[in-house]
Amino acid sequence: MNSNMNQQIQNISGKGSGLGHDFPRRPSGMIAGILLLAISAALAPACVSQSKYDDLTARLNERENELANLSKERSMMATALSDFESRNAQADARIQEYNALIQRFQKLIDAGKLKIKIVDGRMVVELPSDILFASAQATLSRDGHKSIREIAAVLAEVPDRKYQVEGHTDDWPIQTVRYRNNWELAAARAITVVRTMIDTGLAPERVSAAGYGDTRPVGDNETQDGRAQNRRIEIVIVPDLSGLPGFNELNEIDSAEQRSESPAVEAAETIEAGN
Repeated sequence: MNSNMNQQIQNISGKGSGLGHDFPRRPSGMIAGILLLAISAALAPACVSQSKYDDLTARLNERENELANLSKERSMMATALSDFESRNAQADARIQEYNALIQRFQKLIDAGKLKIKIVDGRMVVELPSDILFASAQATLSRDGHKSIREIAAVLAEVPDRKYQVEGHTDDWPIQTVRYRNNWELAAARAITVVRTMIDTGLAPERVSAAGYGDTRPVGDNETQDGRAQNRRIEIVIVPDLSGLPGFNELNEIDSAEQRSESPAVEAAETIEAGN
């Protein structure tokens, strides 16, 4: 391309190929303008090519960004779908467990000795306290002792489950030599049930006791039937939280915090031992 341009310049300026002898010499200003036009014409194809290249490059980058975004969205959708399927599977498992629990206790349910319900997402076996205990007492009646043993035998067969026995009362105040208030009575009754369950064969590490007194009523304390509903023992099947989102991450955070605290604790113990 440079040789052609030089040739054009020589032709225009009247130098070379004898053109200078055939045509009169042109003014310098006209020659400069013609030269500029010739140079622009020669460079035009290169400029157009660069513009097209830049345009194609921009489009390519745009498509690559779109593909990256699509890939990211696809990954997010796959994760969401996996979480959805996992939660559905957990929900199905809980429903099956609930139905199985009802089947296990069907005879006691039909006899009116207990009922099974869902409270705050937890499966609960509820027993009226009036069947288990005499008024203001925490010693199981004969029928109550028999019922708790039957229940404990069934719960012991449910694998990988822990239980919390909760004592509840109505809001009528009591004050006896042994129990100063409803909270102490509720706690004592829960402990009595736990001891009986352990004596029946339930592993001690699988059961605990809690007393709530009159703080969690389920009936109207202004009526006799409502107060009777509030006097109850609830055996809560402690849910397994290991399948919940974030459970493993929380465990890792807790382990990391414990590791970071260990050197400080050891140093404090060393200082205390030295003193």
